[in-house]
Amino acid sequence: MARVTLDDGRAIGFAEAGEGERMPIVFLHGVGSDKSVWRPQLDAFAAERRAVAFDYPGYGESDPAPEGATRDDFAAAILGAMHALGIPSAHICGLSLGGVVAIAMHAIEPEACASLILADSFASHPDGQGIYDRAVAASSDLRALAEGRVDVLLAQPANPAIRSEVIETMAAIDPAAYRIGAEAVWLARQEERAALIRCPTLVLCGTEDRITPPALSTALANLIPGAIYEPIERAGHLSNLERPGEFNTLVGAFVRGVDSHS
Repeated sequence: MARVTLDDGRAIGFAEAGEGERMPIVFLHGVGSDKSVWRPQLDAFAAERRAVAFDYPGYGESDPAPEGATRDDFAAAILGAMHALGIPSAHICGLSLGGVVAIAMHAIEPEACASLILADSFASHPDGQGIYDRAVAASSDLRALAEGRVDVLLAQPANPAIRSEVIETMAAIDPAAYRIGAEAVWLARQEERAALIRCPTLVLCGTEDRITPPALSTALANLIPGAIYEPIERAGHLSNLERPGEFNTLVGAFVRGVDSHS
């Protein structure tokens, strides 16, 4: 179990791989997941740079989140964990809630963000309140919620191993943490923050994402000056897990391009 202690004494779970002089890359998971979803990316990027995936407070191996925690609290915890691990700046790659947290991190400490990769995410969701209400209502039984939601999360036909992994990971989340995460992502309204982003930004979305459809990602890219939008064909909401080769190729080319101009 790998954990790093913040200045306030709380511990944040993380997994890491790789080293070297290149800018590190940090990965941020979605509301129904944890750091383990990023194993295909840690394995791929370890060959060229330090790669770190974090758990939010309350998730995975992290200490519980305080009652009333917000997306900004998640963002501050990740920034604190980065600094505790000696990472003053990194490429920040977040999926869904991870993209929301990445935008919040940039608002809090822009100099910590060498670039942003925002996958299957948004500035605000038109059905955010409805999704949040349904998530909270179902949160007492996360296994049942996962089993009922997995085939909407993944492009069909889904890989059976990935389908099973998604269910088991979501079923293990603490319901209280899930409710905090659900509020952090689905009730986000970050258009103004997105418009103020000035670091290089790549926006990705699975072409078959039914949770955060591509239109939300293109709208997000249009808010951010100079942002690049790239679709990931035949991927649903968990594009990094469903199409890791395509995801890693796009992210790798982007971050190497940013590195070469820094």
